[in-house]
Amino acid sequence: MKKLDLTKIDKIYYSAGKQPAVVDLDSYYFLTISGQSAPEDPLFDQAIGKIYALAYAIKFSLKTEDRDFIVPKMEAFWFIKGGPEEQAKFADTPREEWCWKIIIRMPDFVEKAHYTAALSQVATKKKMDVSDVKFELINEGRSVQMMHFGSYDEETPTIEALHKYIVGEGLTIANYHHEIYLSDPRKTTEEKLKTIIRYAVA
Repeated sequence: MKKLDLTKIDKIYYSAGKQPAVVDLDSYYFLTISGQSAPEDPLFDQAIGKIYALAYAIKFSLKTEDRDFIVPKMEAFWFIKGGPEEQAKFADTPREEWCWKIIIRMPDFVEKAHYTAALSQVATKKKMDVSDVKFELINEGRSVQMMHFGSYDEETPTIEALHKYIVGEGLTIANYHHEIYLSDPRKTTEEKLKTIIRYAVA
């Protein structure tokens, strides 16, 4: 049985260049979990553990239906409380006040029933409450993105390049700062990390 690998079949979603560029994205279903903390806070790690526990429960459930898939890359939206006009203050906001929404995309054949069954399975087998992990349809539509190479703490030049491009094209940012983590930081040195930074635009 061949495993579906979204990173290989959806190059538009999972690839980006060294310069800002516009992409048009469809609607996709995701597992999501939201919270507020610094990324180094145990709360953030706990959220990652929860969303992956549910993602793998769904994966193994689908495998019994001969529809196996590789769990896609983790992603996250980062923002602070307040409207779009407040987001420019993100970098100057204390890290413990950062809000995040971790997401993992699901293949099209994953349905709400698979998600519901996995909630029960994880609660029973792993004794883990994952009720705060949601199954959500997200449509970013037209977006501007760019690949960032290196440490997460050194994203400023990439972000500035994206913002300059967006303004130059007469566009406005329509959603929160979005990162797609193509590299596993546990297995990759900082200078080799690859992260897509994306903004939905209008």
